[in-house]
Amino acid sequence: MAQNKSLTVVTIAISSVALVLSLFSTFSILKVAKSINDDTAFNTKVEAGILAYVDKEKAKQQGNAPAAPTEPVEVSIDDDAVKGDKDAPITIVEFSDFECPYCKRYVDGAYKEIVSKYIETGKVKYVFRDFPLSFHQNAMPAAIASECIREEGGDTAYWKMHDKMFEKNTTLTSDNLKSWAKEIGYDITKCLDEKKYTDEVNADMKAGQSYGVKGTPAFFINGKLLSGAQPFTAFETAIEAELAK
Repeated sequence: MAQNKSLTVVTIAISSVALVLSLFSTFSILKVAKSINDDTAFNTKVEAGILAYVDKEKAKQQGNAPAAPTEPVEVSIDDDAVKGDKDAPITIVEFSDFECPYCKRYVDGAYKEIVSKYIETGKVKYVFRDFPLSFHQNAMPAAIASECIREEGGDTAYWKMHDKMFEKNTTLTSDNLKSWAKEIGYDITKCLDEKKYTDEVNADMKAGQSYGVKGTPAFFINGKLLSGAQPFTAFETAIEAELAK
């Protein structure tokens, strides 16, 4: 009889422990699930915040830029750097940002074909105007640096610096900009440190916004807007259409 009571006590104890473990396990699972949900919600909020910030910066950068034009517009080349025959029948004006990854993609691809097929053959005059986006912290100094070296060495030096900066556009530090300029043969230290061409760069920005530029790169081919890092065929089609007129 005493033995049966002992067994009963042991059984009850084991059942109680099992119940406690079961409840603890259930609680732990629920806690983990809640933690996962909380993390997911937190990550979603972070992602939404980042996207909102980018949109805000884009809106700030664009200001009150008009809608992208659907008809050709009169685009000034101002006094900016020119590549190619100044009397060429086609003029391409690019608004660009030296730190922009899409701009680099264009320079590494379509731009090289445009140079060989149209600029070097005298069919296209190419003009570069600055449009440094505010969320690219090195874009403005790079734009100023390009103007500084042009002051020293003209358009030839400018295009050499242009190519160098796009080749290394993830490392556009002030020291590198000065070093690359010296490799080309010019000292832009004072000009860059004093931010001499800030007004010139801002004037390009303002002009681009007035023409409807909303992002980089943006191109006007005889006044007709072509936006983004398009493949060479898109430029070829637009250029040939203008040449056929």
